[in-house]
Amino acid sequence: MKESKRKAQVFVNGILAGILSEYKNDIGQRIVFQYDTEYLIFGSPIGSHLPLTPRAFEWNELPPFFENLASEGWLREVQSKKCNLDIEDTFGLLLENGEELIGALSILPHDRRY
Repeated sequence: MKESKRKAQVFVNGILAGILSEYKNDIGQRIVFQYDTEYLIFGSPIGSHLPLTPRAFEWNELPPFFENLASEGWLREVQSKKCNLDIEDTFGLLLENGEELIGALSILPHDRRY
């Protein structure tokens, strides 16, 4: 069974807060978010359903907190075409367009620096 994995760095005001990962295989997907250990010491929760804890949060799909960071409507269409992504690929859209989100959060591919 082949599994694909994509990872993103989640920043709050330019400070690394944690890593968001997507794992997919033939059976389904798993989404994992884990706070960075240094952020746990000095940071604050990125969302009300994501309290500061060293344990990883896991879901079967992208939770609403992250889902709602992606653009909608005509902008989502433009971004998906520009990036050659399926319009339903919210994780991919966040990876490609997450540097300029509204608010304090930024999402960047795991191998890119802020």
